[in-house]
Amino acid sequence: MENFVVSARKYRPATFDTVVGQNAITSTLKNAIKTNHLAQAYLFCGPRGVGKTTCARIFAKTINCENLSQTIEACGKCGPCLSFSESNSFNVFELDAASNNSVDDIRTLVDQVRIPPQIGQYKIYIIDEVHMLSQAAFNAFLKTLEEPPAYAKFILATTEKHKIIPTILSRCQVFDFNRITIDDIAKHLAYVAKNEKVKAETDALHIIAQKADGALRDALSMFDQLVSFSGDDGITYQSVLQNLNVLDYDYYFKAVESLLSNNTSSILMLANEVIENGFDGHHFITGLGEHLRNLLVSRDTITLKLIETSDNIREKYKEQAQLCSLPFLMKALELGSKCDLNYKIATNKRLLLELTLLQMCNSPVETGSYIAAVEMPKPSVAVDFSNKTEKPIAPQQEKITPAVPVTVEKTEPLAHKVEDPSPEVRTSIKPNVVAKTLSIKEQLNEANNAQLMSESNAGYGTSEDEFDSEKLNEAWTKFYEQIVKTKPESASVIKVRFPEIKENWALDLLVDNPIADSDLLETKTDLMEFLRKELNNNKISLTTHMEVSKVEAKPFTATEKFNKMASDNPDLQKFKDKFDLELDF
Repeated sequence: MENFVVSARKYRPATFDTVVGQNAITSTLKNAIKTNHLAQAYLFCGPRGVGKTTCARIFAKTINCENLSQTIEACGKCGPCLSFSESNSFNVFELDAASNNSVDDIRTLVDQVRIPPQIGQYKIYIIDEVHMLSQAAFNAFLKTLEEPPAYAKFILATTEKHKIIPTILSRCQVFDFNRITIDDIAKHLAYVAKNEKVKAETDALHIIAQKADGALRDALSMFDQLVSFSGDDGITYQSVLQNLNVLDYDYYFKAVESLLSNNTSSILMLANEVIENGFDGHHFITGLGEHLRNLLVSRDTITLKLIETSDNIREKYKEQAQLCSLPFLMKALELGSKCDLNYKIATNKRLLLELTLLQMCNSPVETGSYIAAVEMPKPSVAVDFSNKTEKPIAPQQEKITPAVPVTVEKTEPLAHKVEDPSPEVRTSIKPNVVAKTLSIKEQLNEANNAQLMSESNAGYGTSEDEFDSEKLNEAWTKFYEQIVKTKPESASVIKVRFPEIKENWALDLLVDNPIADSDLLETKTDLMEFLRKELNNNKISLTTHMEVSKVEAKPFTATEKFNKMASDNPDLQKFKDKFDLELDF
């Protein structure tokens, strides 16, 4: 029986052109060989399975090749190439620093470096997992690494660059290997499947690529596992989900459908199904967050390419994104992020997950509105709102006025204005109709201001008596005296300064910081009601603004303090230069 060779070894790249996803690094190495600008030491760093050791071997083989091709690739036929391919080369040495990390091991290596190569031009030392060397071994290696013989080249490889001491880093050319993209891994898996004559669905290969998390070796290992699992049936989407225990896209598409329809029963049953299938709730909420992020970028064709998946799944994202408003996605992402942060410290993790999903169900559906749900008076008879001529009959209650957005004159316009606040008009407003895009905080402020204005307008006529700054300041002071004991925070903001009168009786107040603005908001309704009664003018509106003060940066370090003093007294700089003085840190 022929020995089986795993795909990660069988399809290991043997030339620079076959390396997957590291074009920038391979091009740099080929140009260095072409121009004969070879450094004495290289450091290859990056996550697992991205080609660090593979590129080191290809580089070592290529610089000793006697018949380089025009594309700067090893011929594979000369003596050094054949000995390297048969793993009996006397010029290429691989050292595992995890098991050879002592000073004695480095001393042995230094002794070997003194012997010139017998065949070929260079002796190459590949030291894998170099961060495992001890501090003493690093120090013993410094001199040889900085000034080796001309024929000696060192290639260090590590997954933890931060553990390498700076004196080693400064002696090496550092190459940072990137995680391999999902598309590149999927294309390479398709190439392997074609050579192995294995049937594989495109969506299945993309799931394997996503599960590999940027490591091609992991993807090939999972590919071999799935070939053994599937047999002659080939690798299908369902077999990948079953074998790798992956939550597929359908779960998240169904979850968003339930959230959009406010179907709390459906979303709770879906979460229960996920947990019963053996998946962790934390994995589900993070996956849902990734799904919502994909929907967010799918709203624009420009950002649609940011989704790393197959064309079929990408089209599904595009279709569902058209059904989701921007406020819904932003609020759901915010809730999912909070759940992700609190999941590990939560005592009842399932309750936290279900509560987050229920809050997502009550997220706003209309763009530009984060107004909390208000109990509206129900009509006494059933009314078909599609008929615009009929109006619902409200029950007889004592002047119950629903909080509805009205036109508010401000220095900055609202996202939208509603001319007719009747129920039939409100029901006809469609989502995603916005004059300009606002942030979540701005939308909250706009909604709160609209509600405050509607509450303060209730029960007043259209009086519009004129007043000047003196009358306004008297009324302003009188209101301060009324609330100074009951609401000291708001009173302190009112006491600081008086507002200015703008056009159409709009009042503009300068506040010092966002906290003062928030304190004033708590009593804004009472303030406007008082001013309108006191000044007999129902068109009074109030806005606030803050001035950004420019604070000059003060010198902090010794160098900054000296430069500041030298700018004030140029002779100080001359004195320092004349006597060649240094700053005492």
